[in-house]
Amino acid sequence: MVEKALKRASAPRQPMPIQDPEIRKKNFNEVPLGYSPEEAIQEAKRCMRCKRAVCVNDCPVGIDIPGFISLIKVGKFNEAIKKIWEKSSLPAVCGRVCPQEIQCEGMCIVGKKEERPVAIGNLERFAADYARMNGIIGHPPQAEPTGKKVAVVGSGPSGLTVAGDLIVKGHAVTVLEAFHKPGGVLVYGIPEFRLPKDMVFHEIARLEKMGVKVQCNYVVGRIASLDELFEIGYDAIYLGVGAGLPTFTNIPGENLNGVLSANEYLTRANLMKAYLFPEYDTPIPKGKNVAVLGAGNVAMDAARTAIRLGAESVRIVYRRSREEMPARAAEIRHAEEENVEFVFQTNPTSFLGNKEGLLVGMECQKMEPGEPDESGRHRPVPVKGSEFKMDCDLAVISVGSGANPLLTKSTKGLRLNVREYIIASETGKTSKKGVWAGGDIVTGQATVILAMGAGRRAAESIHKYLTLGW
Repeated sequence: MVEKALKRASAPRQPMPIQDPEIRKKNFNEVPLGYSPEEAIQEAKRCMRCKRAVCVNDCPVGIDIPGFISLIKVGKFNEAIKKIWEKSSLPAVCGRVCPQEIQCEGMCIVGKKEERPVAIGNLERFAADYARMNGIIGHPPQAEPTGKKVAVVGSGPSGLTVAGDLIVKGHAVTVLEAFHKPGGVLVYGIPEFRLPKDMVFHEIARLEKMGVKVQCNYVVGRIASLDELFEIGYDAIYLGVGAGLPTFTNIPGENLNGVLSANEYLTRANLMKAYLFPEYDTPIPKGKNVAVLGAGNVAMDAARTAIRLGAESVRIVYRRSREEMPARAAEIRHAEEENVEFVFQTNPTSFLGNKEGLLVGMECQKMEPGEPDESGRHRPVPVKGSEFKMDCDLAVISVGSGANPLLTKSTKGLRLNVREYIIASETGKTSKKGVWAGGDIVTGQATVILAMGAGRRAAESIHKYLTLGW
């Protein structure tokens, strides 16, 4: 039996069809093109259906991975997406942006025995896309209405997961979103070429059909406080507001025209649709020579956006080595294919401007690895006498983000840590009765799927509170 399973798994992994780099550099269309049904079936056949499915253990929302893959293998695509919907409200999103290589695929037994693991993310994406293109709808059976009302503040991945889980359990759910479009970081942070907005809106529309209400342009902390939300009838509140406050480098010249945060740059390009000029005339600095500071997924998104907006050269400037880059391998590879240049072990020390206050370059210094820091990585140490100048007329800072204090500062009884993130238990409980929190506002900037996992745990805790008490 084991020998047969290994034989099935020995087929090569199906490559994901993608746009040619020279073509995609000039458009904002999605780069990966998705599997055909035949390719999906072939890839699904590589799954060994392990008795102890360790891949499921490393999925933060606990999707039955062998279950949905076995359905794809026999062409039961309708049943496959319904199997995923049992645990995840956002399969089209997760199939595109989750770091499967360090989670489910990282634990795949096929990957341990063969060259590459089963393409779990690609198959999840296929199931979601097939459902959308073929009008397949459905969701887990919904419980009878409980009469309880829950406010979910923020419509990012964490908040949408809570909304999807609680509506199934019979509670009335309203999502309160500060922006004019729902989706949170999925819409304002991740570019169209990596996660098309229509995919996100389709997932949200499915939740609305289940009964979730979405109210945009509602800034909690300004329009209403948490206490006022309780007064108008909500029985529990979930805070999934993310960590959208930009972090800057605090080096000289940061106020020059041409220096901006990745948060602002990507929000203008994505949510405000600057990439659709002239249809949307959203102001956005284009830049001929662009430098992006940082090496995470957000930095890759900013660099690849700059390429598409017409930059002649784009550099990723990172103070550590290539091996220490936090971005996904696929995003790094796609950036390289699109001629983004990587400048490693380099740290800007000041921004340089002209008489008009416009950015014209950066003063930089080479770095070398020092002693390990608290994360276990080598602390970058400046190399004496290695200073040099780098020309650039646009610098995008992508070195992390923090908690926006608007909501937290206006709420009494909500404990925060030294970095002003909300302190919450493993189940999302905060120090304020009836209030839960999860995702980046608790952990700091992390991945979509980890935020969804936090939402899943919090939803279960909220349900117990509404039915059993605090």
